[in-house]
Amino acid sequence: MKNILSTLLFFVFVISFAQNDSIFNRLQAISNNGLTFYNIDGYTITSETLNYPFSEKGLKKVYRKYSIKKDEKKTKDEQLPFNNYYVTNDKEITEKLVQNSSYYFIENQDKRITIIQFSSINKSDKEFEHSIVKPIIENTIPKENYASMTIDSINFAGRKIKLGTSCNWTNVNTVQCPYYGEMNWSVHKDLEDAKNTVEQQFAITKSRKNGKVISEEMVDIEFEGTETKAKKVIYDFTGMTSVLASMSGGKTLTIYYVATEVRGNYVSCVLSFWNNDTIRENGLAPLLEKVMKLKK
Repeated sequence: MKNILSTLLFFVFVISFAQNDSIFNRLQAISNNGLTFYNIDGYTITSETLNYPFSEKGLKKVYRKYSIKKDEKKTKDEQLPFNNYYVTNDKEITEKLVQNSSYYFIENQDKRITIIQFSSINKSDKEFEHSIVKPIIENTIPKENYASMTIDSINFAGRKIKLGTSCNWTNVNTVQCPYYGEMNWSVHKDLEDAKNTVEQQFAITKSRKNGKVISEEMVDIEFEGTETKAKKVIYDFTGMTSVLASMSGGKTLTIYYVATEVRGNYVSCVLSFWNNDTIRENGLAPLLEKVMKLKK
């Protein structure tokens, strides 16, 4: 019986390790001024520790900071080995798009409150959330998953790309290079999830009130050595946004939406540049040509 129990525990450990290893292969993070931002599977995740005790008084202050209303249901997640309260709410973006938000208010090892927030579109997965919450609280996320705030190079789905020092993070896995283009990406568990994410990002773009899509077509590209297709969109700004953009010479954005397999990783990526950015003879801004080519 003892040998059987030991064998079962070994397999549980192996399975748990393999799951975490898979997650860490997709997870990227950035820490800045007490906030940590994570990106995986199209989720936007943040964690923050506040110097309040895990008490009714302390929690009330934290709920207020995170705009959690008194009447919102706060439940204990019994599947987590920490004192915690869990809150979830949904916000409709369009008739077909819902932003799902989950909040974990956790008593950490220092008896303070750590808040972990998940935000996603049209999906919510408690088991997945637990797989992220535990390593955050236990501080077991590998150091190599964290990117430096100062960009010299980026880890793009397993390939190190040199960018120099002129680019900036505007979010985790979102790089903006003045006059050279911008891109955001996420690594997913499967290709279907990657495709859903870029379709949702395109739908959000179309739903915005500060402009309109003036052209849309599918084009053949080579993305990180893989031949695939991308949705190419020209987006024209209107109103005050158009006025502000035109002050710097910008008028339209060219946007590419891509979802494909890259080096065994399933990647969603949105790449864009302004009409007055530096544009090479190949029709792309310098940042974009680091990862893609247009096929003739």
